[in-house]
Amino acid sequence: MASKGLVLVTGGSGYIGGYVIAQLLDAGYHVRTTIRNLGREPEVREALKKITPNLDNLTFFAADLTRDDGWAEAVEGVDYVQHVASPFPAVMPKDENELIGPAREGALRALRFARDAGVKRVVMTSSMAAISYGHGGSQTRAYNEADWTNEASPDTGAYIRSKTIAERAAWDFIKAEGGTLELSTICPSAVLGPILGPDFSTSILLVQKLLNGDFPGSPRLGFSLVDVRDVADLHIRAMTHEKAAGERFLAACDFYWVEDVARVLREDLGTQARKAPTGRLPSWLVRIIANFDPVIRGVAFELDKVRMADNTKAKTLLDWTPRDVRTSITDTARSLIREGIVRV
Repeated sequence: MASKGLVLVTGGSGYIGGYVIAQLLDAGYHVRTTIRNLGREPEVREALKKITPNLDNLTFFAADLTRDDGWAEAVEGVDYVQHVASPFPAVMPKDENELIGPAREGALRALRFARDAGVKRVVMTSSMAAISYGHGGSQTRAYNEADWTNEASPDTGAYIRSKTIAERAAWDFIKAEGGTLELSTICPSAVLGPILGPDFSTSILLVQKLLNGDFPGSPRLGFSLVDVRDVADLHIRAMTHEKAAGERFLAACDFYWVEDVARVLREDLGTQARKAPTGRLPSWLVRIIANFDPVIRGVAFELDKVRMADNTKAKTLLDWTPRDVRTSITDTARSLIREGIVRV
C-alpha cells in the first residue's frame, strides 16, 4: 500500500499518542514519533503491537517539550504533525509552572518547527479543561467549542490552566506568526478505553480505584466521558478535512456520575467488579478523604458539578461517530484486569 504521507506524532509513549500512531499506520501513513528517551522504543513498540501489526513504517526520534534539540530532524519532510504530548500527572505539582511551562512552550515549539519545515497542518491535543471551567455557578447547558475556560478563576487547577494557556498560545501563534501553517485542536473530556500498558490516561485511575474497592461509596463526582479510540479517530479526521482548519473540536460524549460507572462495572463484569461500591459517599466526607489521598484532592473541587459537552460539531462537520460510553467503561475495566493492573 502506497504511503498517504508522513506524520509526526509527539508523545508516542503516551496513551492517546499510542492510539493515534496505530490508527495512522493502519490507514497507510508513515509515522514518526517523539519520545524523550529512545531507550523506551522497545517498550513502546511492544505496547503498540497489541493494537496494530503495521509497525514497519514507524520510526522514533528523541525530542523534549522543553528543549529545541531533535525537533528540526523530527519534523523534516513531514506533511502533518499530531501534537499530542503534554504533561498530565495524577498528582498535581506544588508549582503549577511545572505543568504550564512545558505545555505552553511545547506547543509553541512544535508549531514553530512545523511552520519552518513547511508542514501543512498541526492537530493539537487540548482538553475540555480549556473549555468548561471558570464560568461561575452551575451551567445547565452543554459546553461547546465557542466556550473558553477563564484560567484566572479559582475554579481551576494547574492542569486546567496549563491546557487553556497552551491552546490560547497556539491560536495566537497561528494568527501572528503561523504563515501558511494550519491548526486544528481536539478537546477531549475524561478519556477511557483499553490500556496498552502502565502509561494510560489519568481518568482511568477512577475505574482502577472502583475495581480495587478503594472507595467505600461513590463520590459525587461526574465527568463527560470519551473513548481513546474515538479521540484518536477525531485527531485523524481533523488532520486532512478541509473544513477542520482553524477549528476546535470537542471530543466528548455522555456525562456519567461515578456511581453510574460503578453500576455499569457491576452489571457488565459481575463478580470481577464485586468490590465496586453500591452506595454514595457524602461530599463532606470526600473532602476529608482528599486530605489524605492526593488523587482525590486533585478532583475534589469537581464535587457535585455537572459539566456536559455538546459534540455536535465533530459529528456534523467531520462525520465523527463515537462508540457508546458503556462499552468504553467495560473495555477499560477488562483491559486493566488483562494487563494485571487490577487483580480480581
